[in-house]
This record gives sequence, C-alpha cells and structure tokens, in this order.
Amino acid sequence: MNQKELTELRRRFRTDRSGISRIYGCYVNDAHEIVSQFDQSLGLMPQEESEKFLSVLKKVLSGSLGKNLMDVSFRTEQVVNSDEHRLLMTLRDSALKDADARQRLFQTVIDALTLEGSYLILLAHDAYDVPFRAKDDSRLEDASEEVYTYFLCAICPVKHAKAELAYCAEEKEFHNRAMGSVAAAPALGFVFPAFDDRRANIYGALYYSHSTADLHQELMDAVFHTDALMAPDDQKSNFQAALSGALADDCSLDVVQSVHEELRERIAIHRQSKEPEPLRVTASEMSSVLKSSGATDAQAATFEQRCNEEFGYSAQLDPANLIDSRRFVITTPDVVVTVKPESSHLVQTRVMGGKKYILISADEGVEVNGMGINIQP
Repeated sequence: MNQKELTELRRRFRTDRSGISRIYGCYVNDAHEIVSQFDQSLGLMPQEESEKFLSVLKKVLSGSLGKNLMDVSFRTEQVVNSDEHRLLMTLRDSALKDADARQRLFQTVIDALTLEGSYLILLAHDAYDVPFRAKDDSRLEDASEEVYTYFLCAICPVKHAKAELAYCAEEKEFHNRAMGSVAAAPALGFVFPAFDDRRANIYGALYYSHSTADLHQELMDAVFHTDALMAPDDQKSNFQAALSGALADDCSLDVVQSVHEELRERIAIHRQSKEPEPLRVTASEMSSVLKSSGATDAQAATFEQRCNEEFGYSAQLDPANLIDSRRFVITTPDVVVTVKPESSHLVQTRVMGGKKYILISADEGVEVNGMGINIQP
C-alpha cells in the first residue's frame, strides 16, 4: 500500500461513509482468559458511541508506512492451501459472520500474544465501492470498477480506572467512585486483504504496531506464518552496526555527517514531491553513498555485505528507519550535544595536545541554562 491508498482507506472511518454494520469483540483478562464476547450493531448505537468505535478502529491505519504500518506478504503456496490464509479468507468472505472462524482467530491471538495486562480484540468488516479515478487524479464517486471487501482487527489494551472523586448529580456531592475499565488506543492490529493498486490483494495484509521497538513477532507468526519483519528500531541499530563495523577506526564524524545528510536530503525531497510510493534505498545504493563520503572501495563492499546479511539480499530499506532526520546527536559518557541536522557542519573534532575534543562554532547567541554568556578570548 502507498500513502494515497492509506489515506483513501482512512477516510472510510466516518459514520456517513463507513460500510461497517457490526462490531465483534472479545475481552481478555491478564490471565489470558476470555471474560466476555459481544456482537454489537453499529447502526443501533448512539452516534457518539459509534463514532468512538470507528475512531478506535481507524487508529490501526495510523502512523507511517514502513514504521508503524508494515506490508505482510503471503507465499503462493500459503494462498493456495494453508490454514492461516484459509481462516483469513473465511472471515473476509463471511463478513465476519462465521462464528467458528471468529472464535479461531480470537483463540489464535490469545494463545500467541504476550501483551501484558488485559486487552480487547475488535473485529469489523467493510465493503468499499472504490470510486473510479481519472488520469487527472479526480474521483468519480458514481463510477466504480471495484468493491474492496476487507476486515480489520484492533487489539486494544484495557486500563482499569482507579477510584476518583466523582460528582453525584442526585446528591449534589462528590463521592469516591470507580469509573470501570477503559479500552485504550490499539497497540496492534491488521487489515486483510491489503489495499494495493486500489483493489484487494489477497497475497498481502497490512500490519500495525504502535511501538516501533516491539512488533510482537509472536502475533505475526501465529496469524500470518510469514517471514519475520524487522522492527524499525532494530533496522536503525543494525544499519549503524554495519556502518561502524565496515569503517572500523575510520568511522569519523565527517563520514557519519555525510551519510546522515545524504539520507536526510532524500527524505526531504521525497516529502516535498508528495510521491505516494514509500521512499526506499538498497544496500548497493548506500554503499555508493559511503564511497562518496570518503570510504574506500573495500570498506563500502564490506558495508554492503553486512547489510545484505542483516536485512537480506535485495532488501529495500526506509531511510527514515535508518537515521533520525530531525536531529543530530553527539554523545560522550558525560555530555550529550543535540544539533539541528542542517547545522551539523558547525560541529568538528580535533586532537590538541594529545587530547580529543569536539568543537562547536559559537560566535553568538550562546546561552547556559537560558542565560546569555560571552566567551572570553
């Protein structure tokens, strides 16, 4: 899925646009036991309540592609004949009305998921009559070539509210009252099938994780049985390890600055272009960037080989997962210096009198704890 398709799908989650008619749920306690299950009609709910359900479901489509939202790909043999894909297709084709299939999915999630505390599993089915899009990108709402039917799963941590002083209107007094259990925003979720090229792709799904550090691979293994996806935080640390390992003692500030600036510039250009397809770089491209930044051919080749081993051959990487494009941070055991990325050239390293120093150009506007100071010659 690209950004345009994601945005188009997100617009569905309004009471006047959504084709969702029912919400199915399973409440699981912290002992991994089912507390209750429910089947609620969205049309019979008060508007405020139905809007809240749609808002929670919509959050499964929030965040950034390649970061919080990741494409899941099924192998051909899975689509042809596998229990996991057959279950997903049954749920989708029955519009979630198959109670046995719903129960199997609920139990699959419960048996696999290591999420701490209690949580709520929500399921919703939608049928989207996809408007025709002309060459000038205009949409013809009354012309359609495709009906995209899909279901969405959201897994929401449940927080148990503490007793608070609450106002009692009948008594016109405040009393100690517990407000019950509250479903938080989704921590995990997925959409099946994927919405690729503005049509259903049963060879794919879209997986959501609020955390970029822990994708809960155990859930993906249980539901999809596909190859493991690397968390964005792991991508960053593995990229840095490949870079520092290839350069060894030649891993200088200048080289790191140059690589960071090249990736930051690509991210900025892609953002300005409003190109819907995600920005990607290969290990081979990054090897060329490294050479242009001062690395030797041997170092660039070592870096490329390390990337291939870590990410897989011909892997396409999101630059936003490899660097922090919003800041440039220099850390020592005792000092942390944060610099605007576009101003990283103001930082230099020097060896003077046998000691290593980090130098920062500071001609004017220098403050310490908010107080302006003068640097004496």
